[in-house]
Amino acid sequence: MFDKAEKLKNDILNATVNSKDELELFRIKYISKKSVVGELFAELKNIPNENKREFGAKINEVKQAAQDKFKALIVHLENTNGVESKVDFDLTLPPSRNEEGSIHPITATRNRIVEIFERIGFNVSEGPEVEDDWHNFTALNFPENHPAREMQDTFFIEKNPDIALRTHTSSVQVRVMENKKPPIRTLSPGRVFRNEAISARAHCIFHQVEGLYVDENVSFVDLKQTLLHFAKEMFGKDTKVRYRPSYFPFTEPSAEIDISCNICKGKGCNICKYSGWVEIAGSGMVDPNVLENCGIDSEKYTGFAFGMGIERIAMLKYQINDLRLFTENDVRFLKQFKTVQ
Repeated sequence: MFDKAEKLKNDILNATVNSKDELELFRIKYISKKSVVGELFAELKNIPNENKREFGAKINEVKQAAQDKFKALIVHLENTNGVESKVDFDLTLPPSRNEEGSIHPITATRNRIVEIFERIGFNVSEGPEVEDDWHNFTALNFPENHPAREMQDTFFIEKNPDIALRTHTSSVQVRVMENKKPPIRTLSPGRVFRNEAISARAHCIFHQVEGLYVDENVSFVDLKQTLLHFAKEMFGKDTKVRYRPSYFPFTEPSAEIDISCNICKGKGCNICKYSGWVEIAGSGMVDPNVLENCGIDSEKYTGFAFGMGIERIAMLKYQINDLRLFTENDVRFLKQFKTVQ
C-alpha cells in the first residue's frame, strides 16, 4: 500500500493540463470525495495497527500534494489562457513586416487645402452636421418655398422638417458671421449630405470646404486672385483657370471655377466629361441680404465666398477616376498613399 501511495504522489506531481476540461478531470480524480486519494483513506482500516499512523501520514502527504498541484495548474492555465504554450520558432525565417498605416487621401487633401489658405490669413471654423432651416437655408437667401431649395436634395430629420443634415458647410459661415464682426476670413471644411445617386462622380456623403472673406472694399478681383493662388499651389504653376457666370442664392454675382484637367491633360476623359476642363468650386460676392441676415452692415462691408468638394480636388490631385474608391476601404487602393503626408 505504501508503494501505491508513492506512485500516486508521483502521478500527481507529473500531471499536466492544457484546458479547463482537463483541469476538472484532475480535480475529480485526485481531490473530490470519490477520488483515488479518498480510496486510500478507505484502505486505512486494512492496515495493521502498528502501521496506521505512518500510512495515514503518507496519505495526508499525497492529499496535500494533490491540492498544491491543483492550485499550480490553475495559475498555469490563467497565464497561458487555457492553452499550453509551446516554443516552436523557425529562426531561419525572415522577420514579418510591420504594416504601417497611412493618411487617407481625403484627409491629406483637406490638410493641404487648409494649409494653402491658412498661409494667406484664413482660419478654420467648424459647425454641426445636423442643422436647422435658418442656418442651412433661410439665412443664406433661400426663402421658404423658393425654387432654389430644390437645387439640393436634402436629408430631412423624420417628423421635423426644420431639421436636416447640412447640405453644405455654408451654414458654418452663417454662424461665424452671427458671432463675429468683420473683418472675417474663415475656412469651413466638413462632411455634407445630399440625396444623390452614387456614381463615379457623385456620392450622397462627401466633404466640402468653403471660404468666406468679409471686410471693407472686398471686390471680385480679390476673389479671382485668391482662387488663382489656390489652384496654382494645389495643382501646379501651369494650371489654367477659367470663370463661368453662374447662379447661387447666397452670392451675386456668382461664378463657377474650372481648371484644366490634369488627368487627361485637356484631351478629354470621363472626369472632365471630355471637355478638358473640370469644375472645382462655386464662388461669388456675398449677397447683401445674407450679410443683413447675419447682422452685418451691407452698406459698409462686402465679401466673397467660395466652396469646393474635397473629393473632387483629391481626384484631380492624385488622378483618380472613380469617386467611390474613397469610401470602399479597398486596402489595395489605400496602400498607394503610404507616402502621402
